[in-house]
Amino acid sequence: MSDVATDGPGEIDFRLERQRIISDYRAGALSRTDVCDAQPELRRNAAHCGDDTTDECPVCEDHNVRHVTYVFGPRLPGHGRCITSEAEMVRMRRRSGNFTGYVVEVCPGCGWNHLVRSYLLTPLR
Repeated sequence: MSDVATDGPGEIDFRLERQRIISDYRAGALSRTDVCDAQPELRRNAAHCGDDTTDECPVCEDHNVRHVTYVFGPRLPGHGRCITSEAEMVRMRRRSGNFTGYVVEVCPGCGWNHLVRSYLLTPLR
C-alpha cells in the first residue's frame, strides 16, 4: 500500500540520512534510546496498520521493520491520517486538494523508527 503513487515528481527519499543515523549509532555516537524512540501511537499503528517488509531492523536485528503511511493535507487532522488499506489510499487520491504521503519504518520490537520517504499523492480522476 505504501508504494501507491510513489516514484514520481515530488518524492523525497531519506536513505542517506537513515544510513548516517545507523552509522552514528553503531559508532557509539548515538545511544539506543536516541534511535529507538517511537511513540506508543506510532508503534500501535505499525502493529495494526503497517505493511510488512523483508527489511531487518538495523538496531535490534530481531524483527523486520513495518512501513506506516500517513497522509497530510486539507481537511485532515493536524496529526495526519494513518492509511490502513489500499482502498483508503485510493479514496484519498480522489479527494480534491494537495496531499502528501509520508512512509515511516518502525520496528515493532525495539521502537526504531525513521522517515523513509515523502511524496505527493497523484490525483485520480
